[in-house]
Amino acid sequence: MAASTPALALLTARKVAHTVHSYDHDARAQSYGEEAAQILVERLGVRPEQVFKTLVVERADRSLAVAIVPVTTTLSLKAAAAALSTRKITMADRTAAERSSGYVFGGISPLGQRKSLPTVIDVSALGLETILCSGGRRGLEIELAPADLVRLTAATSAPIAAR
Repeated sequence: MAASTPALALLTARKVAHTVHSYDHDARAQSYGEEAAQILVERLGVRPEQVFKTLVVERADRSLAVAIVPVTTTLSLKAAAAALSTRKITMADRTAAERSSGYVFGGISPLGQRKSLPTVIDVSALGLETILCSGGRRGLEIELAPADLVRLTAATSAPIAAR
């Protein structure tokens, strides 16, 4: 089993059914999410839209929040702002995202973050049996039921992905 992360520790402590998938991260990869999706699709036969990325965003009041969308999409800043009850959002500074989450950029998990942040997940997740998200480091993915991710992160769902 892969080295423990706060995300895995949370799932174990809460006795949430999950599967851990690890792979050798390529340091030359331009997009961590696309790298994960490509490998997981080839290795596990999952659909690319089952692989989600965790994005830390900054709201108009400068507070941080989390948006979770399929790696095959981009985040609609306007839709995410509405879902997070703010007039606008921007992508958070990399250093701020790492400091708040306790994870390294490219390995930020929505689970087990250092600070609990308001979280929104794209509604497409709710129609899937399982989804995959970062397990807390590059090359580590967790497969779990979307309802469990929503419950553990106290997430709301909204159509925040732009295709």
